[in-house]
Amino acid sequence: MRPLICSLLLTFSLCGCFFDKPTADTPQGMGQLLDGNIQGYAPVIPGKIFSFPADHQAHEDFRQEWWYLTANLKTASGEHLGLQWTQFRIALSPPNFDAEATKQDAVQSSWQTQQLYMSHTAITSKTLHLAKEKWSRGSPALAGTQVSPLVIKQDGWQWRSDDNQLFPATLSVTTDSFSYQLKLDSQAPFQLQGDNGYSQKNAAGTVASYYYSQPFIEVSGTVERNGKTVKVSGDGWLDREWSSQFLAKTQQGWDWFALRLDDGSTLMLFQLRQKNADKQDFYSGRRMYRDGRGHNITSKEISMIPTAWQQTKSGRYPISWQIAIPSENIQLTTQALNLDSSMPLSVAYWEGPIKISGSHKGLGYMELTGY
Repeated sequence: MRPLICSLLLTFSLCGCFFDKPTADTPQGMGQLLDGNIQGYAPVIPGKIFSFPADHQAHEDFRQEWWYLTANLKTASGEHLGLQWTQFRIALSPPNFDAEATKQDAVQSSWQTQQLYMSHTAITSKTLHLAKEKWSRGSPALAGTQVSPLVIKQDGWQWRSDDNQLFPATLSVTTDSFSYQLKLDSQAPFQLQGDNGYSQKNAAGTVASYYYSQPFIEVSGTVERNGKTVKVSGDGWLDREWSSQFLAKTQQGWDWFALRLDDGSTLMLFQLRQKNADKQDFYSGRRMYRDGRGHNITSKEISMIPTAWQQTKSGRYPISWQIAIPSENIQLTTQALNLDSSMPLSVAYWEGPIKISGSHKGLGYMELTGY
């Protein structure tokens, strides 16, 4: 298996896809990793009409895609846990790339594929952060999506719905150091981020994704760590995005927050940082309610200032923030459950549960990339 993975990683890096890992000698921003040759891939344009359950499936005419679940959970004894599960899809070539050669290759080898899948998962407590990664080629037997019942899988890591909708569903993941089996359900409408699902990623509007969320998921089940299985329950948040270019080369990375406030609303915020300090960073946000209501928050309304940093296994990250949105009467301070929630995987980043205080109290999740 290791030679196959090495071969896939080499192919992946040569095709210019975003999981080239930067080195100390050749530092790169996330914009350089997520930007590349998009010729032949589908563009992201305003005005798309989302269709469910079809848009829960893979969009193989786009270059990159992910299904992203985070959850703030509590055990029966009252311990707080964070959980992350993400399945990434990455196209190795455009859908019509050298179609005749591709067709011939498919006849000659059942291993031929244009899709690569990578999954990440993590369990976080106050004293422990466990992260794992899995790679696979796209194949109905190994990784991808299935229509009915809806399945999003990579080997044994599987989201499996009762029918062709996202919910209700079960999520099952087993690694060599932890496992979990969760029940997921939601009756809330999906939230379309940005302009009806067209999520702009820079001020010029030249980079964007299709992006929808379900921030109101009821979660229950079991988590196994250190040979002990505990019951858990709590709240989950699913993000779905796909694009052929997520960032511009001038952008260094992002800081993303999924916050659940004590007034019953939820708040999605992200900051896309420019590599050049003289350039203005780009912000976006949306406040959302269980009944489907929501409104966008513009870049000029948002202030996000880091107040504390932490050196971790994979880098130095801003693990505490002051967030201000005067138009929403929001003034928040964030605090990480575990300061070293770094993900030392093929691409290093920080991802973990947070507590919020200030004008509102609550729990949420934070992701930091490009540091």
